[in-house]
Amino acid sequence: MQNKDVSVSVVDELSDYETFRRVYHRHRSGEPFPSGDALLETVNLIRAILFPGYFGNSSIDMNTIRYHVGVNVERLGSILRDQVFSSFCFDSDDVPLEDLRKKSSEVVDVFISKLPQMRQTLITDVEAAYYGDPAAKSFAEIILCYPAIKAISNHRIAHELLLLGVPLIPRMISEMAHSETGIDIHPGAAIGNYFTIDHGTGVVVGETAIIGNHVKIYQGVTLGAKSFELDEFGNPVKNVLRHPIIEDNVIIYSNASILGRITIGEGAVIGGNLWVTSDVEKGAKVIQSKVEK
Repeated sequence: MQNKDVSVSVVDELSDYETFRRVYHRHRSGEPFPSGDALLETVNLIRAILFPGYFGNSSIDMNTIRYHVGVNVERLGSILRDQVFSSFCFDSDDVPLEDLRKKSSEVVDVFISKLPQMRQTLITDVEAAYYGDPAAKSFAEIILCYPAIKAISNHRIAHELLLLGVPLIPRMISEMAHSETGIDIHPGAAIGNYFTIDHGTGVVVGETAIIGNHVKIYQGVTLGAKSFELDEFGNPVKNVLRHPIIEDNVIIYSNASILGRITIGEGAVIGGNLWVTSDVEKGAKVIQSKVEK
């Protein structure tokens, strides 16, 4: 049987603000935090809306699709408004709650209006994966099985919310995909159409990376920062353009590290296990030199 005095002591200590004030986010009393469970449902609803039958209710046909999509869009709007409101509360100390609720509704309405275009973009990603992988048997296999599509879909959701000024939630959604697939794409990264990641595990794409159209990268690739500036207190300076620009039709093979604000020119090929820290010209092939014996 648990000792009551010990429980009381532990509760008192854990409730003492001074023991965790360095990491505590102070907010107005009664304001909610964004919910990981609600955001997981949000992502699942968006996947079901964008790819009906593949996710969510699997018995959808052309006679029932409008009903199912309509129900899911209505449910999405309800959940996402609450979550966006929570995120604005998290980031706004002095704005009236009524104004934040109105702003949340407006943002969610704009986000939902962008879902058709988001689907068209994701279809290009599915096509890129299918036509770029001889092992792929169908588009359905790509959508249902490939971790790249799950990670890229989360990214496109998160990136759109970030562009709409929603705090915190985009990062939470991107980290859900990171946990699920091993692919880490910061929501700030700008990614063009027909993007694919083969295999995927261990891929890292940094916040300020820019990726063009028809780009293919393999497992273990890092689009990262070579270094970052520190402020007077030794902390990293924020909002610095520190990640690569990858132009159209580039292929980057496994475990290559592309570091710093450099440009990989259109049509270039970067071989595996390379460390690239300077610009690569259009159409160039960067590969390891053979070791002479």
